[in-house]
Amino acid sequence: MLRIALIDILLFALPFIVYGAYMYAVKGVAPGDLWEGAPVFWLLAAGCGLLLVVMATVIQFSSGKPGGTYTPPVFEDGVIKPGHID
Repeated sequence: MLRIALIDILLFALPFIVYGAYMYAVKGVAPGDLWEGAPVFWLLAAGCGLLLVVMATVIQFSSGKPGGTYTPPVFEDGVIKPGHID
């Protein structure tokens, strides 16, 4: 669960990271003045949009076959075998 939360945070923060790196590297803006006049609304919108697109894509392409039967995780021979959709 922590891995998913960290990926979501990274995807949301990615536009801010790219903007900050661009302003620092290309424009030569000092780190203290980096966010003055920044397009925060558009960075928030880009972060939300990126997060939603990636989440929808992962949900769409990582599931099993439609109409499949879910087999829950089982504990066999001291090993937990993960659940899957047949």
